[in-house]
Amino acid sequence: MLYDPFVRRRTVLKAGVGCCIQLGLSNAADNPASARPKEGDLLVKVDDKNAIPLTAADIPLAGEQLAAWAMDPAGKTIRSGDRLNRILVLRFSPDQLSPETKPRSAEGVVAYTAICTHAGCEVTDWIPETQKVFCPCHDSTFDPKDSGKVVDGPAPRMLPALPLKIVDGKLVVAKPFTERIYFDKS
Repeated sequence: MLYDPFVRRRTVLKAGVGCCIQLGLSNAADNPASARPKEGDLLVKVDDKNAIPLTAADIPLAGEQLAAWAMDPAGKTIRSGDRLNRILVLRFSPDQLSPETKPRSAEGVVAYTAICTHAGCEVTDWIPETQKVFCPCHDSTFDPKDSGKVVDGPAPRMLPALPLKIVDGKLVVAKPFTERIYFDKS
């Protein structure tokens, strides 16, 4: 049998990729703080040292967005171990929300990933005049009242939404993000 270095190299590369994928998956499983928000998780403000669960009243009506993390209610683990878990939370009058957005809201509160779908920067700015959110890295603008749709800039996709519900007066994750959180690396 002839020795083919390309076959050997391909075999080693496949094994290496498989191990890396498995390590990445087990890292999320081993570190609950890196796991994506799950159904039943509570929302807490990013800088709240006391991790007090948010209510709809904690979110300003048609005011500036609030940054939040999901928190496992049983173990009190805040899912802040991965920046892709950062969540934008905003509140509007329910009649301002599009028909597609309204079922994912809770008393007018909507939640989206804070990660721009263009290059992975954080969507940090609020434009009060238009009630839109803005990524200052490359000027992408999104409409939180209409499913996080792109209204301007290079972002190729809308912001993935995080469906919410109210349980015992608290904002709770109703379902996982509507899409995988990722961005273009170009």
